Formats: sequence, C-alpha cells, structure tokens
Amino acid sequence: MAVYRRNYKPYAGVLTAPWSRCFVLFRYSRRRLFRSKFLTGLFVVCFFYPFACLLIIYLAHSASFLQELGVPGQLISIDNKFFFNLMSVQGVFAFLLTAFAGPGLISPDLANGALPLYFCRPFSRVEYVLGKASVLAILLSQITWVPGLILFIIQAGLAGPGWAWSHLWIAGSLLISSLIWIAFLSLLAMALSAWVKWRIVAGALLLGVMFFGAGFAQAINAVLRTQSGHFFNVGYLMVTVWNAIFRVDAMHDIPVAEAWMALLFYCAICLGLLMRKVRAYEVIR
Repeated sequence: MAVYRRNYKPYAGVLTAPWSRCFVLFRYSRRRLFRSKFLTGLFVVCFFYPFACLLIIYLAHSASFLQELGVPGQLISIDNKFFFNLMSVQGVFAFLLTAFAGPGLISPDLANGALPLYFCRPFSRVEYVLGKASVLAILLSQITWVPGLILFIIQAGLAGPGWAWSHLWIAGSLLISSLIWIAFLSLLAMALSAWVKWRIVAGALLLGVMFFGAGFAQAINAVLRTQSGHFFNVGYLMVTVWNAIFRVDAMHDIPVAEAWMALLFYCAICLGLLMRKVRAYEVIR
C-alpha cells in the first residue's frame, strides 16, 4: 500500500497507569536474566540451605524421631542465632547472584545509546532506576527475607502462640536486615553497571569491592594500629549491624551507630554516581 493511502491515527487504547510503567523494565529485564542456565542454576541452589533449615525445624519438634537417632533435643535450638545464620548464608548467595545479574542491567542501555529512547517518552529517570532496581530487589527478596519469614511462620505454628509472641521481633529482624543488604547490593551493582560498560569488568569490580575492601581494611588496621580500617570493609559493617538487629552477643571493634552511618554513606555515594550517569544525553569534553 502506498504511503499516501495510509491513515495514521493516534493510539486510542487503554493507557498504562503511570505508577506501573517502571515494571515494564522489570518484566523484560528479568526475562533476559533467566535465559542464562548458569544464573538459573545458581538461583535454584540458593534454596538448598532454607530447605535444610526446614528439615532442622521439623526435627526440633519431632521428639520420637530424635530418640530413634539418639540425638538430644537440646542440641537443636530455633532461636535468633538460627535465623541469623540463615541470613548470613543467604546473604552470601545474594551477593553471588548480584555479581552475575547486576552488571548487565544498565550497561547495555548505555553502550547502545538507548537512554534517549527511554526518556523521550513519559518515563522519568526515577522510574527508570526503580524499574531496574526492582529486578534485583525482587530477585534477592526471594532468597532472603521471603524464605526466612516462611520458616519463621512454620516454626511459630509448631512451637505455639507463646513462642510466636515472644519471638515476633525476629520476623522484623529478618525483614530489616534483608532490606539493608538488598538496597546496598542493588545500588552498588547498578552504579558499577552505569559507569563500566563491560559486563565482565563490572562484575569483577563488584567482587573486588568486597574482597579488596576486606584486605585493605586489615592492612590499615595492621599498619596504623587502629580499628578505623573496618569502615572500608562493607561485609564487616553489615555483620555488625546484623548482630545488633538479631541481638546476637558479639564483640565489635566499631560502634553499631557508626556502622549504620557508614552503610548509609556508601548507599548515598552509589545513588549519586548512578543518577549522574543515567541521563538522556552525555556531554563529552
């Protein structure tokens, strides 16, 4: 058909709600992530430890089975340390997932010059960042606080309402500790993905931030004979905060309040770097 015979009409269908437009990025980005068999396999492996914890909870309330095995029931204790260990293991898996899934979120759009195509439509920078961040946030939530709360509910159902009311604060600890870790990992991964266009290099830098930061902190503490080097070790800061949240008795070289401030400072830096890079155009001098 010739061009002059075409009748161009504006779109007259139902418009997407403005608050849900950011989830368009989530839907397509998540679909692209699970095309990788390695990432899919790693995601499945992340549920092995929660399943083992489920078996431990069942054994703790099965006195007859423990008697057959000859295991004293006092050896299995479902308390705050149990859920702290759960979060510690799942936190490691969350970091591994972020290292492989996070660097590819924003770098392809920057490398191919796709950001002007996003922002020429009714789509703001905040919506773009939220859409990309929701990929990691939902993915990491599925392996951290979601299985943690499921295990807490199962334990509360088996132990009775008395245990549930006296340990209800553990559910809040699971949620708060997971959200802190997810927020930091998401912002760090997206900031590196925005500033480094090569996915492999961005993933290596994400691993370097954790491992090089821990080594650099130990070097500062040894040379200067101080404990201030721990502020460069994000893992140490996070464990310090988690110990306070789960009320685990442990010795710390830095105060909990300062660990909170350091984590918030790192999150603010990552957010500033991310918003500086995510724009419709870039001025090259």
